[in-house]
Amino acid sequence: MTERLCLVHYHEIGLKGKNRSTFENQLVTNLHRALRDFEVRNIQRISGYVVVESEDRQASEAMAAAIRCVPGVARVSLAYKCGLDEQEFIAAAIRAMGEAGDFRSFKVHARRSSTTYERHTLEMNQLVGSALCEAFPEKKVDVHNPDVTVVVHVVQGSTYVYAASAPGVGGLPVGTAGKVVTLLSSGFDSPVATWMVGRRGAICVPVHFSGRPQTSDTSEWLCDDIVEALAPSGVVGRLYVCPFGDKQREISLAVPQSLRIIMYRRLMFQVAERVAALEGAKALVTGESLGQVASQTLENIWAVDECVQIPVLRPLIGSDKQEIIHRAEQIGTYDISCQTAPDCCTLFMPRRPETHARLDQVHEAWESFDHEAMLEDLIANIEYKDYSQCPSYHAPGGRLRAHHNELGPSPEKSAPEE
Repeated sequence: MTERLCLVHYHEIGLKGKNRSTFENQLVTNLHRALRDFEVRNIQRISGYVVVESEDRQASEAMAAAIRCVPGVARVSLAYKCGLDEQEFIAAAIRAMGEAGDFRSFKVHARRSSTTYERHTLEMNQLVGSALCEAFPEKKVDVHNPDVTVVVHVVQGSTYVYAASAPGVGGLPVGTAGKVVTLLSSGFDSPVATWMVGRRGAICVPVHFSGRPQTSDTSEWLCDDIVEALAPSGVVGRLYVCPFGDKQREISLAVPQSLRIIMYRRLMFQVAERVAALEGAKALVTGESLGQVASQTLENIWAVDECVQIPVLRPLIGSDKQEIIHRAEQIGTYDISCQTAPDCCTLFMPRRPETHARLDQVHEAWESFDHEAMLEDLIANIEYKDYSQCPSYHAPGGRLRAHHNELGPSPEKSAPEE
């Protein structure tokens, strides 16, 4: 009986040399997590692919769609698995091409990874191509620029046949590039930046700075929705929430109005750096785009970066707003970010923020308030919520106390603070 399964293709992983198996194994682990709502019989590596088999041996388009969202997946093909019997894989090729939709031209691409199979690839092309021409006499053969390519691949004693193939998100499996702390708001930019770094294999630990208690906690729930929207990619392991409103008020009363944003961001970066030390993360990630707002000029970026020792990554630095919005639509965060919510980004904002900060003035303003005491207080009162979507995430050994019942872990799951 011919089995229908999902054939997972990857690109970058195939270039990893001696480390390739590590990346493939991580991809298999992540696929198990992504497909936990499906009845999966087996996920295994074969030569150049990962094969996903369903319990009923008839993989669905819904399963393929879930796989395409997983970082590290370049393409997903709904393929038929046959034996080496020629009539069997010819029948599968006819069936596969019949599912390819509306097209005018095709070609056959035969491959042979098993040297024990007696037929040459040219013979396989001729054999399958002749059968397809007979079955679809109205279709034209075009070996240079076909609308549909029917692939017949003999590998490890089986033949895999497919024509339908759709692109995945690409990148590298989450968990192969270490851990980062991302500064997450409910806007468009930072969710996209988080996803983009996750697609490069990083485990993301977002920190959201809420305007609470000076504002409502609406932005916190939007961030929770954003993390849930990112669940198919499996990039987020834990969300930290830092009530920041009172500190913003204190800063706004102590420093020149034009430098408020820089002071806010310096303190945010230091909180995020402390979380990174707790989590064992190696970098911070922001959603900044050069020149998009006042705080994102080169001078202001420099004035903020100098207060931390950890690298700061900005995957959107060269992107414009339309590109960012387009990506937000693709990853499913756009509709959430369209909702307005009061948060620290709109709280105590100056009328005329400084766009070209001078470091001597920044240092003077920074020393005009007790930023060290603020940092300790913010860390002492930080909250978090864990997610099961990222199998590679491991919580730090020392547990933080949760002060917000809804966003923190449930009491029965919380270990005593060490």
